[in-house]
Amino acid sequence: MHGKDSNGRHPFSSDQYSQARPKLAQLAKLYEEPYLRQQLPPLFFVKGHVFAVAASPEIPMPETWMPWVIDGQGARYTADHVNTIADALMAELRATLQAMRDQKRLLPAACQWSEMPAQRMELESWLTGLLHGHQRLEACWQEAWSRASLQPGEDPAKRLTRCLKLFTVLANPKLAIDCRPETASKQLRQNLPTLFAQLPAMLVEYVTLAGELAGALPNQFETFQRGRDPRETSGK
Repeated sequence: MHGKDSNGRHPFSSDQYSQARPKLAQLAKLYEEPYLRQQLPPLFFVKGHVFAVAASPEIPMPETWMPWVIDGQGARYTADHVNTIADALMAELRATLQAMRDQKRLLPAACQWSEMPAQRMELESWLTGLLHGHQRLEACWQEAWSRASLQPGEDPAKRLTRCLKLFTVLANPKLAIDCRPETASKQLRQNLPTLFAQLPAMLVEYVTLAGELAGALPNQFETFQRGRDPRETSGK
């Protein structure tokens, strides 16, 4: 992406997004258009990235985080493309926040473990997107961390590290296995199904920890949802 649409505007500026159509497109629909399917990152990578944004202690404005998802693809988008992409990303963000509020399963149903790499592509892509998003949002986490007064208990840094380690292993099991000595790699290979079984609970832990930190950053959700933080009733 070259930073501007075909009319010379920043693709995800606030004034541009304010003109988006009221009816929000579903993210998967973007990939029905051949040009967008060719230019955008994989669908589940985008979904994972949006999950990281939704779980952040402070959600950035759309013009900040949306380019993270699609920047670097070398594409130029028309104004219609920009609006369609913005609509779909905001719809995905709102749906993810609602799932957190309703305490629904956070891992997409298509993300399943399999011994066959081709059958776990969605899982690996989603977790890679999540980790990519988290990396972009590290400053948000650190700022909230510096302001928060956390309750006594396990060190939150250890909790976050545990989450990220699991996400990293399952995002690229082959690399995780190859980086370990033979005995450890054999044990990890055997434990991968068990680690996957822990993933739903670890995602809840990740979201819960972010919610604890979000208390230091009030009113951050007003742009995205009316009323209280949608994650409050899910332990956030």
